[in-house]
Amino acid sequence: MAITLTFHGACGIVTGSCIELRTSQTALLIDCGMFQGTKTVKELNYGAFPFDPASIRAVLLTHAHIDHCGLLPKLVRAGFSGPIVCTPETADLLTYVLPDSGYIQELEVEQLNRRNRRRGREAVAPIYTREDAESSLIHLTPRPYEKWIDIASGVRARFWNAAHILGSASIELEVRDGAGTPLTFLFSGDIGPGEKSFHAAPTAPSGVDYLFVESTYGDRLRRRLTVAERRGRFAKEIKAGLRAGGMILIPSFAIERTQELLVDLDALFHSGELPATPVFVDSPLAIRATSVFAKYLRRNGDTHDPFQRPDLHFVESVEQSKGLARLHGGAIIMAGSGMCDAGRIRHHLKNSLSRSDTTVILVGYQAQGSLGRLLRDGAAMVRIQGEEIAVAARIRLLDEYSGHADQAGLLDWVRGRVPVRQSIFLVHGEEDARAAFSDKLLEAGFAKDRILRPAMGQSMRISGRGARLLRIHPRLEPAAAASDWHNAYAETVLELRRKLEGLKSDKDREKVLQGLRGALKSPRKGAKRR
Repeated sequence: MAITLTFHGACGIVTGSCIELRTSQTALLIDCGMFQGTKTVKELNYGAFPFDPASIRAVLLTHAHIDHCGLLPKLVRAGFSGPIVCTPETADLLTYVLPDSGYIQELEVEQLNRRNRRRGREAVAPIYTREDAESSLIHLTPRPYEKWIDIASGVRARFWNAAHILGSASIELEVRDGAGTPLTFLFSGDIGPGEKSFHAAPTAPSGVDYLFVESTYGDRLRRRLTVAERRGRFAKEIKAGLRAGGMILIPSFAIERTQELLVDLDALFHSGELPATPVFVDSPLAIRATSVFAKYLRRNGDTHDPFQRPDLHFVESVEQSKGLARLHGGAIIMAGSGMCDAGRIRHHLKNSLSRSDTTVILVGYQAQGSLGRLLRDGAAMVRIQGEEIAVAARIRLLDEYSGHADQAGLLDWVRGRVPVRQSIFLVHGEEDARAAFSDKLLEAGFAKDRILRPAMGQSMRISGRGARLLRIHPRLEPAAAASDWHNAYAETVLELRRKLEGLKSDKDREKVLQGLRGALKSPRKGAKRR
């Protein structure tokens, strides 16, 4: 049996999920996600795939978040012609998610190219266009949970509820390559924390050969709250934001997080725990996704529609979005992206971060190098679209809305899968989180040599006797995931400005600048003089 696995993303970082599985007869991908975070990480989206897209027989998709599905249109444009197999709910969401992604990339590249022209730099092309994304949708192949699906020669699959977002799945694979007993694989996808508004607790089979488990919160424990307790925490933050007097900005993922927040706000307004407050959903993708959620709520027999309230406003056009800048308090704006790195939330942050009466509530994971992570970590100054913005706003973290299981939840999920006959692969996590979760698995009695933390670009030979390293073609230096020279440059510029403004005279400022210019002109250490 000759099975090879290659990890193309989401190892040491939480984005760019993509695992390639090859046998002597076929090849497939588990996810094909976009990279998010530092500029160095995001540049991976622009390069060629580290495999031949035309050789891939099928893509099995865990869910509709962009870090798991965002490069599918690029894959199709590069030659992939097979099915993209996912749950029906995921297929419904992708009809909005992928075209929106293409549109955002076109828009942001257009803005970047305007700046590049002013700076004398070359124009860049988007990763893919809206048209590319719409063309890729014909490959969507929806299949139900818990039913075996024939994928390719010697490969069949089943979807299991992962309880992360609507339609999210863990993927069970049975792979036969030649004679002998088939091997079984289980890819967790992203595992939900329980107590979610739209689905039951996660389920998956036990007794697999190889287990692949996300580790986003592998180093963190959260207090397990009931829905009522979570809503109470949310209400407390909203009340404090209203008392502060300014706008309440909630950077929110368009899929699931926005809808879950709207459900809780509806309940809090209805009960009188919160006063009637205008809520603006400023995200075309979130608006379209909300219609999908409403459809499935109706299908499940719910008679109350939490997305229909007189004080809930869906903001479609750019002009309407810009008009929100005229508001200065007493309202809630929810906009994407959840990590503040794209979408309309950046404009609202740009307008309001410098105001001390503004409240920003972070309700999801913030990847290393993202604007949301900088805000979460207490940055005093940030750069948004090339401008320096002082952070005077109240930054609040409400982790209770995370769509990921914490360390205890992940451990419970793994325990429910035993026996794992061969290896456990820890993916989709920053290195500290993977290391902490590995230690927790050791404490729980799992063998050290069976717990693997693959690197991006690593290939392994898989058999009934275990996993063996074949090669590593590194795609990313580990340090670049947390901070790269782009981050360092921005921090240096901001620090220089603070330094100069803190000096007492222009003479002192000129002295600092002369020293800096001298350092830039001096030869690098070890360089030869000419």
